Amino acid sequence: MKKINVEDAVGTVLAHDMTRIIPGKFKGVGFKKGHVVRKEDIPELLKIGKRSLYVLNLSKNQLHEDDAALRIARAVSGNHLEWTEPREGKINIISKVDGLLKVDIQNLLKVNKLDSIILATLKNNFPCKKGQIIASTRIIPLVIPAKIIERLEKLTYQKEPILQVKQFKKMKVGAVITGSEIYNGMITDGFDPSVGRKIKDSGCDIVKKIIVSDDIESISNAILELKDFGCELIVTTGGLSVDPDDVTLQGVARAGADISFYGSPVLPGAMFMYALLGDVQILGLPACVFHSKRTVFDLLLPRILAGEIIVEEDIVQMGHGGLCMDCEVCHFPICSFGR
Repeated sequence: MKKINVEDAVGTVLAHDMTRIIPGKFKGVGFKKGHVVRKEDIPELLKIGKRSLYVLNLSKNQLHEDDAALRIARAVSGNHLEWTEPREGKINIISKVDGLLKVDIQNLLKVNKLDSIILATLKNNFPCKKGQIIASTRIIPLVIPAKIIERLEKLTYQKEPILQVKQFKKMKVGAVITGSEIYNGMITDGFDPSVGRKIKDSGCDIVKKIIVSDDIESISNAILELKDFGCELIVTTGGLSVDPDDVTLQGVARAGADISFYGSPVLPGAMFMYALLGDVQILGLPACVFHSKRTVFDLLLPRILAGEIIVEEDIVQMGHGGLCMDCEVCHFPICSFGR
């Protein structure tokens, strides 16, 4: 690059976007890459601190920051992702659908160890919305050797994409509400304003809800009825505790389901159960889902809607970040819970 004084730059082409900052009012592009400097631009360039400019002459072995960012975005992005045009050398990667962000953390680390490249993402398993920025990338210098970007492309093309979004599926959900006190009308069922609302907010339909007493056979029959009704996900509420009268686990097992695990290192949500009845997933929800703003249910429902089968290792790993801070104003999922 050749350095020239601003006063001598009339007629030259800007090699990169130049940022203008007006404190408290504006921060953005003052002059865009490719702009041909005019005489009337000189005072404005001086105001943003530009005493000199650089004339850029790239060799075939070099890439401008905009071209490098585009190649990085293409290389790291998988399903349901798109990206913006470069702006001041940076590109945002955006989800095209509501879904679950999946980040290959090990390969993300390798990318960020490459010289002069940065890739910043949201956390793995973040439930993102259509149009949400899930990552941003750029190179640090204005120009980078092409071989570094080629190294990144080779790394990413050998494996699954570093970034992808699994689109949420609208599932048919069935509910088994256990508890003799609810069955006999002694207390009101609290399912709809708590668990039911979250299921509907996720875009799913609660196709059938069955209230049963604390009876193994009744629970088992209700689960099998919901399965036969076409439910793809079944949730049970009202049970799962250390109380000997709680027979939900036995009822799930009596239905023929394979109980993968009971208990999770997540608070609220320690008494959580997960089971499989063929290809139907069964979630045994603890009582905290009725009174806590966020629980283990909020962490696992997005993963299930993204088509994932939960295994014990998934649950074990949730202990790190598994303590809800019970903030006065809840900002989930923009918080540390489950991250």
